[in-house]
Amino acid sequence: MTTTSPAADKSFLGHPKGLAYLAFTEMWERFSYYGMTALLTLYMIEQLLLPEHAANVAGLAALRSAIEVSGPMSNLAFASIVYGWYSGLVYLTPILGGWIADRILGKKRTVVLGALLMSAGHLAMTFDQSFLLALLLLILGSGCLKGNISAQVGTLYPREAASMRDRGFAIFSTGINIGAASGPLITGAVYAIYGWHAGFAVAAALMLLALVAYLAGQRHLPETPPQEIKQAAKTPLTPDERRQVWALAAVIALIIPAEITYPMVWSIGIVWVKQQVALGWIPAPWFGSVDSIGSIIAAPILLALWAAQARVRREPDSVGKIAIGTLLTGVFALVMAGASWFSPAPQSVSVVLALIAFLGMGLGWMYYWPTALSLVSRVAPAKINSTLVGAAFLCPFLAHTLAGYIGSYYDQMSPAAFWTMDGAIGLIGAAILFALNRPLSRALEPGPA
Repeated sequence: MTTTSPAADKSFLGHPKGLAYLAFTEMWERFSYYGMTALLTLYMIEQLLLPEHAANVAGLAALRSAIEVSGPMSNLAFASIVYGWYSGLVYLTPILGGWIADRILGKKRTVVLGALLMSAGHLAMTFDQSFLLALLLLILGSGCLKGNISAQVGTLYPREAASMRDRGFAIFSTGINIGAASGPLITGAVYAIYGWHAGFAVAAALMLLALVAYLAGQRHLPETPPQEIKQAAKTPLTPDERRQVWALAAVIALIIPAEITYPMVWSIGIVWVKQQVALGWIPAPWFGSVDSIGSIIAAPILLALWAAQARVRREPDSVGKIAIGTLLTGVFALVMAGASWFSPAPQSVSVVLALIAFLGMGLGWMYYWPTALSLVSRVAPAKINSTLVGAAFLCPFLAHTLAGYIGSYYDQMSPAAFWTMDGAIGLIGAAILFALNRPLSRALEPGPA
C-alpha cells in the first residue's frame, strides 16, 4: 500500500515534522483527559453520589442498580468501578476507531471526528445531570482519536528503522506526559478555587486546542488515498502476516499486568494520597500529575540510553523493554506498600516516598507503553495497521476494567496489603515477559522471502 508520506522531512529533533504536530495534538488531548480523570473519583465521592446530587443525574440510579446486583456497596467502591469501566472503555473503542479509519474514513478524518466528540463530552461534564452522557461521548471520541493518532506516528517511519521508531514514540509519549502532568495541576487548582465544574470546563477548552493543533499540521501527515483504503480491505493476510498478528496479540495480552499495576495510581492512588500522605497545603489531585512528570524526566534519559545502546548493539529488544517497564511498575507499587506499612496512621506517609513511587511509575510506563505502540505500528500489516494499533488498546481496556474491581477492595484492606497485591501483579507479569522474550521476539520478525 502506498501513502503520501513526509518521512524524509527530518526537521524536528531529527524526526519527521509531522511528529511535532501529532505530539502537540496529543499533549492537549491528554491535558483534557487527565485533567478530568484526576477529579473524577473524588468528584463522585464528594459530590455526585451524595443523595441531593445523585437524584438529578440521568440514568445513574439504573446504572447503580446494575452494578450493585449482588448487594449494596460503598460510594468509594461504586466510584472505583465506574472509573474502571470508563477508563477501560476509553481503551476498548480504539479498535472500532481503527476499523473506521482502515475501512471508511481514513486516519485524518477519524481523528477530527474523535476530537469533536471529546470536546462535546468535556462540555457535558460541566453539569451533574449529563454526567453519564459526558462519559459516553468521551469514550466514543477517544476511540476515534487515540489509536489513529498513534498509528499516524508509525507511518512517519520506514519499517526497518525500529530503534528510531521507538525513540519517535518516546518523543510522542513525552508530549502525552506533558499534557498529562499539566492537566491535573491546572484543573486541580481551578477546582480548589472555583469548584468541580469549572475544572471540567478547563478540560473542554483544552480539548478544542488539540483539534486546532491537529488541523494546523495536516500537510505534514501522511494519508492513504480513499481508493487504496477500499482495495486494502479486500486483500487477505499472508501466512507470515497472520503469524505476526498472533505474536502481537500475545505481547498485548502480556502488558495487562503492567496496565493494572500502574494506572491504579490515577484512582485509588489519589484516594490513598489524600487519606494517608502528609500533604500539608498540596491538593491531592495534583498527584495525578506526578507519574507523568516522572515520564517526562525519564524521556531524555531513555532516548540517550537507547541511542547509546543501539550504537554498540546492546539495546534491549521491544519485548525486553516492555518486561523492564512491567518490572518497574511492580517495584514502585511495593514502595507504596512499604510506606504504608511503616506509617499506617492517616496522613502520616512521607510525601517524599509518595513522590518517589509516582515518579517511578512514570519511568516504568515510558519503558513499556511507547515501546508497545512502536512495536505494533512496525509489525502490523499495513492493510490493518490502524485496526491493530487500536486493538493494542484492548490491553488497557481489560486491565483498567479489572483494576476498577480490584480497587473496590481498597476500603476492605489495609493500604499496605492493597499495594502489596498491586505490586505482585506487576512482578508476576514481568517474570512471564522475561521468560517468553526470545520466542516472542522471533515470532515477530518477518519470515524468509
